[in-house]
Amino acid sequence: MAQGAATKTGKRSRAVSAKKQAILNAALNTFSQYGIHGTRLEQVAEQAGVSKTNLLYYFPSKEALYVEVLRQILDIWLAPLRAFREDFTPLVAIKEYIRLKLEVSRDYPEASRLFCLEMLQGAPLLMGELTGDLKTLIDDKSAIIAGWIASGKLAPVDPHHLIFMIWASTQHYADFATQVEAVTGRTLKDEAFFQRTVENVQRMIIEGIRVR
Repeated sequence: MAQGAATKTGKRSRAVSAKKQAILNAALNTFSQYGIHGTRLEQVAEQAGVSKTNLLYYFPSKEALYVEVLRQILDIWLAPLRAFREDFTPLVAIKEYIRLKLEVSRDYPEASRLFCLEMLQGAPLLMGELTGDLKTLIDDKSAIIAGWIASGKLAPVDPHHLIFMIWASTQHYADFATQVEAVTGRTLKDEAFFQRTVENVQRMIIEGIRVR
């Protein structure tokens, strides 16, 4: 009996997790198109295949749902930076970070665009996350870069500006994907174009920080 009850509890927990993720996925898709003010919860519920009442059971308001989507985006967005480690050689670490950031732009373009939209609006619902965990992580990784510079392994550049440059050059391919496709006829989903993009962005940034 106990084992049967545990099995039922496990199935119920997985079903709840799957339903919540379906709502978050639908919300990401809708918010990234229309923003928080242009999105109606009915749209999200319909796309997720749940009732509005069911959606509100998990997320009590549109703002609560929006913030949860943004937090999930931030986790995705910062994962490559968390993987940035001091035990790599500097140029290898930075090249790998560029590749991972471009993979995020390729695999999660809607997430990147919604995050960009929130930043353009002054991050009214995410400022606490930005000045807390994000700033702490950036400060930690900047210290690693500063250590490499101090030991003569990288050219003297401001670590924050190096990180900002990597963000700008990699996220461009998600935030301005329509423009990229209009100009090149390609997207990052094209494997050959993705590899050329990685190689070119890596080359331009690495050559700027290589010790000469």
